[in-house]
Amino acid sequence: MYVLAAVPLLVWLYLLLAHGDFWLISRHFAPLPANHSLAKKIVAIIPARNEAGVIGDAVKSLLQQDFGGSIHVIAVDDGSTDGTDGAAVEAAASIGASARLTVIRGAPLPPEWSGKVWAMSQGAIAAAALVPDYLLFTDADIHHDPDNVAALVTTAEAQNRDLTSCMVKLRATTFAEKSLIPAFVFFFLKLYPPVWIASADARAAGAAGGCILIRPDVLERIGGLRTIRSQIIDDCALARAVKAAGGSIWLGLTRTARSTRSYGSLTEIGRMISRTAFNQLHHSYALLAATIVGLFFTYLLPPLLLLSGHPLSIALGAAAWILMSIGYAPLLRFYDLSPLWSLCLPAIALFYAGATVHSAVQYCLGRGGEWKGRIQDLNVRR
Repeated sequence: MYVLAAVPLLVWLYLLLAHGDFWLISRHFAPLPANHSLAKKIVAIIPARNEAGVIGDAVKSLLQQDFGGSIHVIAVDDGSTDGTDGAAVEAAASIGASARLTVIRGAPLPPEWSGKVWAMSQGAIAAAALVPDYLLFTDADIHHDPDNVAALVTTAEAQNRDLTSCMVKLRATTFAEKSLIPAFVFFFLKLYPPVWIASADARAAGAAGGCILIRPDVLERIGGLRTIRSQIIDDCALARAVKAAGGSIWLGLTRTARSTRSYGSLTEIGRMISRTAFNQLHHSYALLAATIVGLFFTYLLPPLLLLSGHPLSIALGAAAWILMSIGYAPLLRFYDLSPLWSLCLPAIALFYAGATVHSAVQYCLGRGGEWKGRIQDLNVRR
């Protein structure tokens, strides 16, 4: 029993001391630009499906960048029915920047393509005519502060990165968001430690789809977005393809871009997690079982040990929970939340475990990856 009780403590010692410093988020921020004079041509591509409520802010924020180069925005309307294209056009016109916006009505979705990647691909093809130095793939719900693009380009140029990506700051206003969103970022960084991603000697590769800057020649070298056409976790798939081709990639956090999308309930966030969780596990039930076991020993066993009645087990459980809280604290500070939220991490992990199981069930039922009316993660054996 004492051997099992020691497992969580050993896991957290490893995570905090030897897992790429993923939790020390102050080391992973994109540096602010020393100057804004980099004369690079950027084409920002926004794939959008029924995003009329948020795309206007994203378009305006991109067209109002404090940047020494030029920025053109291409919005690809992926079959929207809510006036997404009109909202984008109106936003550009409101700041006198209509000439720097192109709106494309997306073509019908071909077989074997995920909707977002198909929209991104159409945008990239249109962008080629503008001969940009960089493509910026971003989402319709991302607000870019005036120096965000300059910060991305500065990082890419200073470190000679082929792909530079930032995890934008997500909303943490509602109870559901405070409960689950910082943990989402925490789990993401644990899965994709930025230090390992930046290292050419490590296999790890990841990116955050809300903010990806990539050199067009590198995208062409890997065969374009067709290479990842069926991927629903497209950002990480793109990063893997670039790194596998010998490209240099970087992933970090940023304070200069944030999501404007709100999640008002636990159910909404659970659905967001469930959409990709089983795909992340490569549809492997063995990996699913291993994940559940891993979550149990890492997050759930420490508080249970406090109820064991055995002094040594209680001490081991308390020590593991303390280390867990220490690891989570920097992210809570970033989101301006009380460190007491760290006490909820075991319950939060249980929620994520449930969402992961739900993802597997949805896949079995032929509803995997459901997003805005599309089933994107199909069980081909059905």
